[in-house]
Amino acid sequence: MSGVGVCVKSDILRWALARSGQTADKLQSKFSKINQWINGESRPTLKQLESLAKATRTPLGFFFLNDPPEEILPIPHFRTLNNGVPVRPSPELLDTVHAMQRRQNWMREYLVEQGHKPQRFVRSAHPGGDPVNTAQQMRQLLGFGDEWAAGHKTWEEALRALRTAIEDAGILVVVNGIVGNNTHRKLDTSEFRGFVLVDEYAPLMFINGVDGKAAQMFTLAHELAHLFFGSSAAFDLRNMQSANVPSERVCDRTAAEFLVPQSKLREIWQSNEKGSISFQEIARRFKVSELVAARRALDLDLIQESEFLGFYRNYLELGINAKDKRKESGGDYYASQGLRVGRSFAYAVINAAREGKLLYNEAYRLTGLHGRTFDKFASNLEKRGAQP
Repeated sequence: MSGVGVCVKSDILRWALARSGQTADKLQSKFSKINQWINGESRPTLKQLESLAKATRTPLGFFFLNDPPEEILPIPHFRTLNNGVPVRPSPELLDTVHAMQRRQNWMREYLVEQGHKPQRFVRSAHPGGDPVNTAQQMRQLLGFGDEWAAGHKTWEEALRALRTAIEDAGILVVVNGIVGNNTHRKLDTSEFRGFVLVDEYAPLMFINGVDGKAAQMFTLAHELAHLFFGSSAAFDLRNMQSANVPSERVCDRTAAEFLVPQSKLREIWQSNEKGSISFQEIARRFKVSELVAARRALDLDLIQESEFLGFYRNYLELGINAKDKRKESGGDYYASQGLRVGRSFAYAVINAAREGKLLYNEAYRLTGLHGRTFDKFASNLEKRGAQP
């Protein structure tokens, strides 16, 4: 039966290839007759179709449709450079957003059942308000002062402190550079740096873990602003260029103010002789990228546009805009899983499973960890004393 050809419409095959970002030529070595399948000259067997579905990351059932389905990302996707042309979301982004929605839906039900109250900060700010005030409210929520990042020696320490404070505020934070635990499905920062899912009970932030530490700092601040304004979104934010959307511009301004308060930057600037403080020093002090530091100086009229553009050209030529070299320690598998699952979410799932309120199979599905791996992850998390 497996050798019988399966009728698949050419449009579906072309759609599957386009969706996966691959071409027939690229898959030719594995599927020698793929062009014949597309042209209707022959048909794939069911086994071949299953292999093609896996290779193109396409649900098998889609190949039996009459017309290509329209896959729509369930949240707005703001791109910096798209010239107004809709961009097809990758299977990696789609699968990641859907997985996070499943987590959020479960967490919301769990928190409501536990008697938790809605998070009052969600949708508490108006996009038309002063970014300075909103940024201050964001710092107050986290218990941060204006120069909180300066108290940390490294980007890693500051980033860890920011993630922890955000989770302590009742926000789910997930950091991952792949789809689930599949190392063959990497996430692309040119498509998105992160996304945020707004909910009064279980707000969720997702950070593309492929990104550098300084970039992740800005993404977290940007997403926190989204929660205050109450708008879910995915975004890429290339080279500090906001998408041409008012909500994205205000989130960027608020994030910049959260990380580099204008009052502090002006104070530092004025206390130094002209030209004696570099963008690198500002970046190191506030734990942001040099590009963010330079952009803040321009936005606050501390430098001329020509000076910023000169810096920007050099920045691009040197390739500093690519992800920085600072990485989390990659040797600890369970520490990595802690980021991929999220601390507060992990504890909720573990507790619910142990109390018999959640089947272990469902706990495995929600976390992406199975059997003994799930048990070891739970034990490791408790040993670290990470429970809120």
